[in-house]
Amino acid sequence: MRILVAEDDLELADQVKLTLTREGHAVDLAPDGEEAKFLGETEPYDLIILDLGLPKQDGISVLKSWRNAGINIPILILTARDGWTDRVDGLDAGADDYLVKPFHVPELTARARALLRRNATQKNPIFEKGDIRFDSRNGKVSKDQFPVMLTAQETAVLSYLFHNANRPISQTELSEHIYEYDDDRDSNTVAVFITRLRKKLGNDLIETERGRGYSIQLEQ
Repeated sequence: MRILVAEDDLELADQVKLTLTREGHAVDLAPDGEEAKFLGETEPYDLIILDLGLPKQDGISVLKSWRNAGINIPILILTARDGWTDRVDGLDAGADDYLVKPFHVPELTARARALLRRNATQKNPIFEKGDIRFDSRNGKVSKDQFPVMLTAQETAVLSYLFHNANRPISQTELSEHIYEYDDDRDSNTVAVFITRLRKKLGNDLIETERGRGYSIQLEQ
């Protein structure tokens, strides 16, 4: 899954990015409101973590701009402890959840996972199909209860397919959601990741829908 973290505290932003990356997400950072607004308007994120106290353009203005433009990406806002009016304004402007600073990074990532699952209409953080188990809390995968080692990109592909189960995902869409902004994106490499996943997890997990893409089918 691809996440934008708009935060001007660079140390905090790097810490959040490191934790989310370890869980298998592609993470872009925006240090100010102008860059956050641009990236949110031009890149296909699955979640945005937005600090309301950004320089150049404040988070509330950025949030309102996105919602007015019809951008419905789940958004988690970060606010100062005494900024209760900002929290109210943020929720009224279309934020999906909020977290008060200072916070523990594990709580932030837990709220992020919850929003991603909500968008995927799944409450359980663990995805399962047959003997395959994917834990979205830490990006760990097992087959027949034995751990399977995946690369970061393989984990990202598997995560996106599980979160978007029961619909075909094209190579282009996958490449847009597993790479960071500055990465060289090549949709053709997605087929390589799919092949590797099938070798490690079995051919039955990921289906190919000719002309439409790949899918993981889960019982609804």
